[in-house]
Amino acid sequence: MTNNSFSGSKYVRRGEANHDAEFSCSVQELRSLMELRGEEAVARIQESYSEVNGLCARLRTSPVDGLDGKSEDIDRRKEVFGLNIIPPKKPKTFLQLVWEALQDVTLIILEVAAIISLGLSFYHPPDAERQNCGSAAGGVDDESEAEAGWIEGAAILLSVVCVVLVTAFNDWSKEKQFRGLQNRIEQEQKFTVVRGGQVIQIKVSEIVVGDIAQVKYGDLLPADGVLIQGNDLKIDESSLTGESDHVKKNLDKDPMLLSGTHVMEGSGKMVVTAVGVNSQSGIIFTLLGAGDEGDNEDKKDKKKEEHKRKDSKGKKSKFSRIESYLTCQCGSTYI
Repeated sequence: MTNNSFSGSKYVRRGEANHDAEFSCSVQELRSLMELRGEEAVARIQESYSEVNGLCARLRTSPVDGLDGKSEDIDRRKEVFGLNIIPPKKPKTFLQLVWEALQDVTLIILEVAAIISLGLSFYHPPDAERQNCGSAAGGVDDESEAEAGWIEGAAILLSVVCVVLVTAFNDWSKEKQFRGLQNRIEQEQKFTVVRGGQVIQIKVSEIVVGDIAQVKYGDLLPADGVLIQGNDLKIDESSLTGESDHVKKNLDKDPMLLSGTHVMEGSGKMVVTAVGVNSQSGIIFTLLGAGDEGDNEDKKDKKKEEHKRKDSKGKKSKFSRIESYLTCQCGSTYI
């Protein structure tokens, strides 16, 4: 247990222009701290901050009273350490959904059949006119059927277009509804923190670095933090590490609490050290998004390299042809 006789007034001084002088902790320093686990994390805290109270002092907060709750201080922390919001992945456009719907095998077969049907309907062999020169009245019906042959291909194409548009619109509307529901849930989700010596509930998006958050059974941690005090606290970290066993958290062995993990037993208090994209779950989501973009960029780079290789090969073949031609001309002139 930590010593709770801790005054927070001297840790919320304001007025310095420099961010480092204001909080004495950088975002990168806190991120590197939260990447540590177990005894290694305890050793880093002891080495850099002496104890958790020292970390609170560097963050200008009190482990007992929390932040003072002034809007200027909260806004400054959001500016320096970021918002507790993870930007969602960019939604697919309607044209992208149309393209995905066109990749269905059945629709591809229908498209090919429609194109072939249209091609055959407009194709007239030259011998057909000679054979039809002496035809009687029955030939008029054959000609009308041949002229209307394009309708089958057009009908197939129209059906494919309708199916693709309906599928893309359904996917687009579902994604829009899902994002609206997700935003509504995020706006309604609240968490318990201590500000100005009072226990209050605020929106998860309003949590900032330096907040003293109270954690209890059933909570989903909204940010990274370091445990200040705990009572038989056990965390499910399977969402981040994949390990199904619950991890026991205490001040002596493992005080690191990570965003996106669930409190399975006990209760405690933590000082928030990383929020949003700087938290561990935010870093993972960012890397996943960057990985998708990186794959697309790699594909584009590969295509560019292939085009360059083809162009270089084409130029080499042209130069070799010119060289052989000049050689032949010179040889014939010499003879």
